[in-house]
Amino acid sequence: MLVIIKHPLIEAKLTKMRSKDTSHDEFRKNLNEIASLMVYEILRDYKTKPLKVVTPIGIETIGQALDKEIVIIPILRAGLGMTNGILDLVPQARVGHIGIYRDEKTMEAKDYFFKIPEVAKDSYILVVDPMLATGVSSDDAITKLENLGFKNIKLICLVGVEKGIKRIEKEHPNVDIYLVSEDTKLNENNYIVPGLGDAGDRIFGTKGK
Repeated sequence: MLVIIKHPLIEAKLTKMRSKDTSHDEFRKNLNEIASLMVYEILRDYKTKPLKVVTPIGIETIGQALDKEIVIIPILRAGLGMTNGILDLVPQARVGHIGIYRDEKTMEAKDYFFKIPEVAKDSYILVVDPMLATGVSSDDAITKLENLGFKNIKLICLVGVEKGIKRIEKEHPNVDIYLVSEDTKLNENNYIVPGLGDAGDRIFGTKGK
C-alpha cells in the first residue's frame, strides 16, 4: 500500500530541500525533521502494551509502551540522513545498516555491507532511504530482510516515482510504502524529477547537485 503523508510543515521543509541553494547542513536538518514528522504518523496505529509505573508522588498508574522492537534500517549512505530524525522520537529503536549501490551501467544492485540487530522476526522494521527512484536498492534490501523471516516491514522515503513504487508493490505486496511526494518521472540519468538531486551528496556536503 502506498501512503502519501501530507502536512504543511512537511511541504514547507520539502520545498526548502528541493532548492539548489539550500546548504548541506540545512538540507540535512530538514531531512531529519521530516523523518520525525513521518514516523509520528507511521507509528500512529502501532499496538501498545500496558506498563505499570510509579509517579514522583508515589502513585502507581498504568500507561502504555510499544509492544515490539522497532528497528531502523537505513540504506547506505543517504538513508543515514533520516535515522537521527526517527531516533529523536523513538530513542529505544535499534539500528541496522544495509550498504547497496546501483551499478550505473547495468542498474543492478550491488551489496557491500549488511548488519542488523538480532531481534524477533515480528519486530517493526523501518527501511529508510530518501529517494525511491528505480526501486532497485529498496527491492534488494527488502528481499534480504524477507529472506531472514521479517514480516512487518515498512519502506519510508521522501520522494518517489511510479517506476520505483510499482516495482516494490509488485515484488513486495505486503510492504507499505510511505512518501511525502510522488514526483513526476525519472530523467535519462535516473534522477527523480523534480526530485532533490543526489541526496547522499547533499546530506554529506560532498560534490552536491
